[in-house]
Amino acid sequence: MGGPVPGHAARISFHFHQEDLTVQPVELAKNVYWVGAVDWLTRDFHGYSTYRGTTYNAYLIIDEKVTLIDTVKRPYHGELMHRIRNIIDPAKIDYIVVNHVEMDHSGSMPQVMEEIRPEKVICSKMGHKALLKHFHQEDWPYHVVAPGEEINLGEKTLNFLETRMLHWPDSMFTYLVEDQILFSSDAFGEHLATSERFDDEVNQDVLMYEATKYYANILTLYSPLVKKLIAKVQEMNLPIRMIAPDHGIVWRSDPGKIIEAYSRWCRNEGKGYALVIYDTMWHSTEMMAKAVADGLLDEGISYKLLDLSVNHRSDVMTDVLEASAIVLGCPTLNNGMLPRMAGFLMYMRGLRPTNKVGAAFGSYGWSGEAVKLMNQAMKEMKFTICHEGLRVQYVPEHGQLKECVELGRHVGRTLKDFMAGKEIESVL
Repeated sequence: MGGPVPGHAARISFHFHQEDLTVQPVELAKNVYWVGAVDWLTRDFHGYSTYRGTTYNAYLIIDEKVTLIDTVKRPYHGELMHRIRNIIDPAKIDYIVVNHVEMDHSGSMPQVMEEIRPEKVICSKMGHKALLKHFHQEDWPYHVVAPGEEINLGEKTLNFLETRMLHWPDSMFTYLVEDQILFSSDAFGEHLATSERFDDEVNQDVLMYEATKYYANILTLYSPLVKKLIAKVQEMNLPIRMIAPDHGIVWRSDPGKIIEAYSRWCRNEGKGYALVIYDTMWHSTEMMAKAVADGLLDEGISYKLLDLSVNHRSDVMTDVLEASAIVLGCPTLNNGMLPRMAGFLMYMRGLRPTNKVGAAFGSYGWSGEAVKLMNQAMKEMKFTICHEGLRVQYVPEHGQLKECVELGRHVGRTLKDFMAGKEIESVL
């Protein structure tokens, strides 16, 4: 009766039609689609831990002039083109908008250009320069847009807002006027791979943690520019129904939630808690760290104790963003700091968090430079340093641990005054 014909089973089993690959497009608004790629695998993003993966978002607008907004990282080129083909023949795309030239969004441009051959590659003035420097293609049909310039697609209109140094010189936003969608490049995103595409479909605690981590590790340095940008958008009175960033989910249920968070983060408003961040060699500095933490608790200050040997620098920076006091602990090694503390301070100093109370402590054998070096790093970041620092030779005894407790209490008292708006002078 009915079994497969011998010798033909493999051919029959693996035969499929192109339409079998069709998936339901993700629609943001009428004729506006997400066509990006989900990266479930990446765990490091130039030094930033991405335990939950990421996405490379691209968007397709179907109109008289079909427009692709942003592309994807080069290995995901096939996924991008597959999603586009489920909606339209890629050859029918007229315009490509490049909001940001960093390679996770433009890496597939040479392949995309070969397949699509668009009428225009729309970019900012600095975007044009960056595209030339990355791909060395002078014959691409560049169309450089000025801030506020509009391009009519037919029924829909694009408006462009230059956002230099958020977080590259080329960065810009694209605003879809009729649908009130802000395509926000690397702003308002997060590294989060999910099967869902919208903010109201995912766990809110996870979403806001990853959004916080994203700001802390990418945008903290540019907080003054973020502050100006938000003021400018508010001044323009743009109605924003949806924010579509280049990483993570699309904010459709409450885009104001992430805008409000950015408004708070860019002002460096801490939440009143302290971090005791330390590294240790033979556990002496660890003993001191725990005693400092006890002193903070005596003053009613919530704290986190973060050992750099088990906490990734990007996770620590996520806590730094909303902390109000930073207490650093490290022993001295070779007239300097342990490598993990030195590396963390280089990382944190590059991001330049501000508006923090700071103090330092550490054990040493015969020289003891680590405390001085940590204080210097915090001074460069303009922390309010409330104590000259505490050093203990070799292993702390009970009396010295009491001094560590008192250091924590001192930081706690200073922090309470700081949060109350009292003027505090740095001791260094």
